[in-house]
Amino acid sequence: MTTFRTLDDADVKDKRVLVRVDLNVPMENGRVTDVTRLERIVPTLIDIADRGGKVIILAHFGRPKGVDPSQSLKAVVPSLAHVLKRPVAFAEDCIGEAARRAVDAIKPGEILVLENTRFHKGEEKNDPDFVKALAENGDLWVADAFSASHRAHASTEGLGHVLPAYAGRTMQAELEALTKALDQPKRPVVAVVGGAKVSTKIDLLENLVTRVDALVIGGGMANTFLHAQGIRIGKSLAEKDLADTARRIMAKAEEAKCAIILPVDATVAFHFENNAPSFAYGLDAIPSDAMILDVGPQSIARIHAAIDDAATLVWNGPLGAFELNPFDKGTVEAARHAARRTREGKLLSVAGGGDTVAALNAAKVADDFTYVSTAGGAFLEWLEGKPLPGVDVLKTRSS
Repeated sequence: MTTFRTLDDADVKDKRVLVRVDLNVPMENGRVTDVTRLERIVPTLIDIADRGGKVIILAHFGRPKGVDPSQSLKAVVPSLAHVLKRPVAFAEDCIGEAARRAVDAIKPGEILVLENTRFHKGEEKNDPDFVKALAENGDLWVADAFSASHRAHASTEGLGHVLPAYAGRTMQAELEALTKALDQPKRPVVAVVGGAKVSTKIDLLENLVTRVDALVIGGGMANTFLHAQGIRIGKSLAEKDLADTARRIMAKAEEAKCAIILPVDATVAFHFENNAPSFAYGLDAIPSDAMILDVGPQSIARIHAAIDDAATLVWNGPLGAFELNPFDKGTVEAARHAARRTREGKLLSVAGGGDTVAALNAAKVADDFTYVSTAGGAFLEWLEGKPLPGVDVLKTRSS
């Protein structure tokens, strides 16, 4: 059995605790415009501080090529202090004398942000000397940035090999939710996968058909699968050169006894624009000059039925062109249906990915899902079944 070391296992009192978090927040005119990621790390930082540890924050910001004042974490400190309702100190570097002096200056229970780790080439190279330099300012390491856990960088993975390593509260919540969703799920498990292109989600689809009981495919991806079955899709977005790939995935699903649920009707328009006149068509009657922009009413009912049958739901990607009205209907209605089942205690629902989070927020149901991951690439790689270096380093194994 695999478990993860968490803060419950850590003695932080009077210790220097290096905490890797995600401070890659949106900025405008030098100010943070969305504090969601800052709010998510509060439980970890407060936990360590209130137990008498020195909280020493490590994070990256942007993609600087060396030292770049415009990408300094100093600009994030006021917003972090506001969210924490506590003072937050700042160090002009994350290693060396500047970092050491700043760490020595704070008392147990206080919080310090070190400068952008990506100002040093050794961060992304996971350079052992850079890892050692970071480790000199800590007695233990807490990983609380699942969003960066798919990268084997110095501060996201390397430190876990040289210091006692623990999952922070945000990381812990993410890992527990994901374990319940796919690794040790309550069945039946249904996955909803949408988005524009099959080409970006081949690994995802091939992994999911071996792990779930039913797979709902929507968005532009569904058009590629419909084309592969010989259905005429008019001028709809599709990757027709991936027809063989789609057929291979469907064959793999059949072998694994995973039901593939594709649209049975469609909402179409003749122009790709907001509030374009739309019409519902059966798949045998799609006009040659029309575009499929959303699932149709019969397909929505079928997706609702699949969600009703599920004990566990995993969702990544919208079912249609959700950014345009009225082609958000399929995504919004399915999301609200899943949210209602979750509120009733009949469904464990986990969703993630940028477009997915935006769609759930638009449907005003993000808070009703069991867990919504903002991790982007890391969430997708987990769905693909790929190892996450920043997670693997936290594992303890017992027989």
